[in-house]
Parts: sequence; C-alpha cells; structure tokens
Amino acid sequence: MSGGTEAFPDLGRHCQHPDCHQLDFLPFKCAGCHDVFCVEHRSYKSHDCPKSDHNSRKVIICEVCSTSIETTGHDGEESQKVLLDRHSRSGDCDPKKKKKPTCPVKRCKEVLTFSNNSTCKTCHLKVCLKHRFPADHECKKDAKAVAVAANRGAWNGKFLAAFASRNGKDCGKSERGSKSPPSTPTVRAF
Repeated sequence: MSGGTEAFPDLGRHCQHPDCHQLDFLPFKCAGCHDVFCVEHRSYKSHDCPKSDHNSRKVIICEVCSTSIETTGHDGEESQKVLLDRHSRSGDCDPKKKKKPTCPVKRCKEVLTFSNNSTCKTCHLKVCLKHRFPADHECKKDAKAVAVAANRGAWNGKFLAAFASRNGKDCGKSERGSKSPPSTPTVRAF
C-alpha cells in the first residue's frame, strides 16, 4: 500500500498494521521489521514485531562464578548455552569469584554493588553508603587530613583540628561528679 491523497500521491504512508491502514503523514519505520506504522502501532509490542530484539543487549549470569556475560538479541536459547559452556571452559570461571565484596567496616555486612558504594577521598577505602563519611568508617588518614586542612587556612580548620584531637572526650564540659567552687562576685565602690 502506498500513501498520499489524490492531489498529493507521495505525501504520507498507510500504517501496515493489519487492523489499521490509517494514512499517516508522519509515519514511523520499525527498526526491526522495516515496516511503516502510525503513532499508535510504532512500538515493537503494539505491532508484535518478530524482530523486536534485533538490536538489544542481554546479560547472562554464570551460576558458578556470578560473572556477567553480555550477548546480543540475535542469540537464542541455544546460543546462550554455548556462551556459558565457552565461559566455563575458558578458565575465567572461578567459583571463588562468587563471593560478593562487603563493606569493610566492623560489623557491617552490606554487599557492595555498583550503585551502593562510595570511595573515601582521604583513605581510598571502598565502603557502603552508610559509612561514606570519614568519621563513620574510622578513616586512617582523617586526623592527618584535618591537620593539613587547618594549615591550608580552611575556614573551619581550627574546629576540625580540635574535633579530631578530642578522642571521644567532651569539649569544655567537666565531669558530672566534680563541681567547681562557685565564683564570688566582685564588688566595686564608687
């Protein structure tokens, strides 16, 4: 079926969906089956495209080592088995790789993935998002970095240096059990 009207025969195309055949002046050409469709039938799903996965990428996960193997949409179920067999024979398939990395902070068992980890800028330790701040993961270079920042003239360098050096003590407060003697007011005569 060609498109257009009597006055303009080359203008537009008819939708090639079997139930539609609507004349569309801005038709869409399917990248899979190369047929022409209207706005309503342009998606792979709406016209049941037989080649919908012609350009797609898929990932197969090896059950032995949890390695991801990329494949294209042209590969069928048989080809996926061939890829897994080739992977297992390649020597890259190691069951020791199955263990996923976890957060190195004490008592944290968070599995680190590509989206929930952070690398500390001072000690370069890869931790989970809960422990991304130096104070949360007991950063080894934290006190040294604070002193360097204080020497460089950072606006809050003195505060950070005092905070790093306090070692868990309360700043400026005396212990609860000890009381200092009350001060006597000074009286001046005029």
